[in-house]
Amino acid sequence: MPSWDLEFGAGGQGFGTVCGCDEAGAGPLAGRVYAAAVILPNGLKLTGLDDSKKLSEKQREALYDQIADQAVSWATAWVEPEEIDQINILNSRIKAMQMAIDALKPQAVFALVDGNRDHGNQCAITVPHMLVVKGDSLSMSIAAASIMAKVSRDRYMVGMAGSYPQYEFERHKGYGTKRHYELLRKFGPCPIHRRSFLKRL
Repeated sequence: MPSWDLEFGAGGQGFGTVCGCDEAGAGPLAGRVYAAAVILPNGLKLTGLDDSKKLSEKQREALYDQIADQAVSWATAWVEPEEIDQINILNSRIKAMQMAIDALKPQAVFALVDGNRDHGNQCAITVPHMLVVKGDSLSMSIAAASIMAKVSRDRYMVGMAGSYPQYEFERHKGYGTKRHYELLRKFGPCPIHRRSFLKRL
């Protein structure tokens, strides 16, 4: 379960405002990649907060509202599918995370970033930061960011299902499920498909 240890550790090193940052949607065949950055009040207890992948959609939605109400600051950002194809998914993930961190008001002076990569060949996390592998199960603010990114992306994909109903995006959110591949082979890609991800077609 996530704790406050990493945030308090950064505070002990003199970093006053610490955010957590995570992304959602690196793997799907369609849609944007999203990132979120969250600054929580120190020591805030959010019942049930955990890695977004371990929670049900209903639990994530409830936590999204709590985090939005109680965070000191939070922001989301995204990179569109066309740019993912141009700069690759690693650069896109990192660009989205830095954009989310930059959008915080007040700004964070230090970021706890989920994962083990902080730069690609074109984009980098530029704010002082620490990489945390499996951070969404270790850090409260990264776990909160994982919720905000995941719910934001899922809502976007449900919206895209209205624009492109033949792909059933509301069911699989763009991930490469058997059904999604069946529909891709039937209809071909639509404007929000990541062409660089469709090597198997």
